[in-house]
Amino acid sequence: MSAPVDPVEAIAQAVLYEGYILYPYSASSTKNQVRWTFGGVFPRSYAEANEGESSVLQAQCLLRFEPGCTVDTSIRFLRLVQRTVGRLVTPVTDLPPDSDPDVQPAESVVVAGETYSSWQEAVEHRVEVGGREIQELLLANCKLPMDLPAQRTVELLRESDGMTAAAIVRESPPLRGEVEVSAQVVAPGTARLSARFTNLTPLDEALGMRREEAAMHAFISSHVVLGATGGEFVSLADPPDDLRAETEACRNRGVWPVLVGAPGSTDTVLASPIILEDHPAIAPESPGDLFDGTEIDEILTLRILTLTDDEKAQMRQADPRTRAMLERSESLTGDELLSLHGALRGVRSLAERDD
Repeated sequence: MSAPVDPVEAIAQAVLYEGYILYPYSASSTKNQVRWTFGGVFPRSYAEANEGESSVLQAQCLLRFEPGCTVDTSIRFLRLVQRTVGRLVTPVTDLPPDSDPDVQPAESVVVAGETYSSWQEAVEHRVEVGGREIQELLLANCKLPMDLPAQRTVELLRESDGMTAAAIVRESPPLRGEVEVSAQVVAPGTARLSARFTNLTPLDEALGMRREEAAMHAFISSHVVLGATGGEFVSLADPPDDLRAETEACRNRGVWPVLVGAPGSTDTVLASPIILEDHPAIAPESPGDLFDGTEIDEILTLRILTLTDDEKAQMRQADPRTRAMLERSESLTGDELLSLHGALRGVRSLAERDD
């Protein structure tokens, strides 16, 4: 029996990958070349040179607290990896697994009947601030620096005869950031909690840099998860009358905080780059991890099923998550496809709404 899925984790994971790949399934896609469209936190020099981009993410919400209340803060994002494939300048029969041979970069190579292409991948990262007592946050801001060093790995590719003929080189530049958590009393027993995530990565020659190049130095699909023990978060969408002015004074930048977890729960907030309602849930009909009542699931699935065999082959070798999306779509039965269409949720009578 599989372990039950944590509803908070399920939604956070869906947010992390929403927009990861919508129509640009491969590097040669002509439908849409724009990727990594949500939650980008870019280096300051690039954000200042490009209207609409930001180097700061900020989440603010209200927390009703009891003495001893603790707050956990988690920043989650994707770090991009540049994947370059190429033939070895000198193919060899015997090469140690940790070798770093000379590689001639190419758009794609075929090795042992498999096609490998140059593109981008993404790796999940988390920054955990850990439990902080609310009284501690009221007295002083909590700052946590974050440094991710540059990374480079080489995966050797062998022909069917054992000859090492090509390689996949994966590289990520260094990233630097800072998480700052603070609190301010705005009413008796109530604090405005702030989580601020800043990209401090130095980036020269940002002026004129293409967005896909700058994204290699950004935190992508960034969002915040706040948890409270001994306290209750206040809904920003439906605040009580006595705190309405305080909730309207919350300043969020790049994210929108909503209550998450089981319906009625108030101990966890997800500040998402996608606007959600309180207590969002994965659609039960969805074969994946979308949460929009399956409309996007249906569009994605139908779009994938109309791809040519050549386009599917490119999608299959793009990266593991893209390949899983393709295999999931191709395995759906007719009944499962029909179930993705026509779901209607959140409908209440006027009497219920007035209550």
